[in-house]
Amino acid sequence: MPRFTIGFGDNAIEIQLPNGTHCLEMSKPTPIAKPKDAVLEGIHNPIGSPGLAQIIDGKGKSVRELTVAIVISDNTRPVPYTGDSGILAPIIDELIELGVRPEFITIIVATGTHRELSEDELAAMLDPSIFDKRIRVVCHDCRDESNLRFLGVTSRGTKVFINKLYVESDVKILTGLVESHFMAGASGGRKAVCPGLIGEDSTHIFHGPEFLSSPNSADLVLEGNPCHEESLEVAKMAGVDFIVNVTLDDEFRLTGVYAGDLEDAHKKAVERIQEYVTIPLRETYDIVVTHAGFVGINHYQAGKAGVVSIPTIKPGARLIMAANTVDKDPVGSAYYRTLIHLLTLNGAKDYMRLITSKDWNFIPEQWQVQMWSKVFSRIPMENFTFCAPHISQKDAQILPGIDGNTLLPASRRYSRNLDDAKDMVELAVAKAMREYKEAGVEPSVAFLKDGPYAVPVPVKS
Repeated sequence: MPRFTIGFGDNAIEIQLPNGTHCLEMSKPTPIAKPKDAVLEGIHNPIGSPGLAQIIDGKGKSVRELTVAIVISDNTRPVPYTGDSGILAPIIDELIELGVRPEFITIIVATGTHRELSEDELAAMLDPSIFDKRIRVVCHDCRDESNLRFLGVTSRGTKVFINKLYVESDVKILTGLVESHFMAGASGGRKAVCPGLIGEDSTHIFHGPEFLSSPNSADLVLEGNPCHEESLEVAKMAGVDFIVNVTLDDEFRLTGVYAGDLEDAHKKAVERIQEYVTIPLRETYDIVVTHAGFVGINHYQAGKAGVVSIPTIKPGARLIMAANTVDKDPVGSAYYRTLIHLLTLNGAKDYMRLITSKDWNFIPEQWQVQMWSKVFSRIPMENFTFCAPHISQKDAQILPGIDGNTLLPASRRYSRNLDDAKDMVELAVAKAMREYKEAGVEPSVAFLKDGPYAVPVPVKS
């Protein structure tokens, strides 16, 4: 039986799957040999934009008095902010060389509606030189109204509240990773502002059920995608001077640097990932094994892998997912816990009926559960197995599907042992194989090697 490797967060596990398993994987981009040089090249030769020196000169203010905001992603994205591929230190060094005072530079973590990062988490993801230079680092808080500025209303009706520190900065720089995104088409670019820096009340339309029900709110779709268009409009209202976006391979090595204009540089990055992340899909499968990737630090984030898998599974098929839910809350926020339990109790159809009712009051993070409901519109909940050793027995009771821990011997359940995820997956596959064969069916099996990062696209035979 063939063996396959699952990228399990910062680790990896090896699983054995049945003979004849189809391994579905994206093509491999070539990593950049000299990543530091590539970052500097991108900053010095921007796409569709003047360079940082010209941007600073154009502010009509002494460089020694200029305030700069650099927006970064939180720890749910493997953006290289440290090491040889680190994009943050070169930006800051360039600013200081141009005369900007380090104490006037602020790094803002674009947490969106996610929780604040701890000091240890920030230290783990940022280059040590940032702290040596005493650069200020703050996390955005979408619920702190005193730190939000109202900028107006978008053409679709979103009330735009943006991080005040960002709005009041003279120079605004966004950073991020460009990869496929199951709502906004692609990450990076404008998403650092919306949803990264918006107030909680600003999410109601951007992440509302109408937007997410659009067939264009999907991976790699920008044109006609209401989530992308709304995010871009909000970012333009807030103002963006410069972006530094990157693309990575499946080993998180740098494959491209796209610096410059908010739209032009981001568009180039999206065009690049479209060349290699799609997987031509010529059939659907009875059993699909996937994983939640680096992003899947909790059940909330694992939803991306679930939605990406939908085109690969036959109606009523089995979906088995491994997830390294190492976040301090392996399920998600209190909002998410309430809503995912609502989905578990009521099912996908009734959940959608509830959140689209005129009597429903919008609840933050209902959008992620809406995306999970797409999975359970394709297959029954009992056909989904979630293999996550860090999920507790109590938490598992509120989640849809089968808890993979229950497939293990009682003495090994809920152990937080990485190796148990391997056994959960293999036992879930064996169980599904047995059920199909007992029904007289020889099941087809597929493994989505890249989890949430590749995009299976059905093609006509």
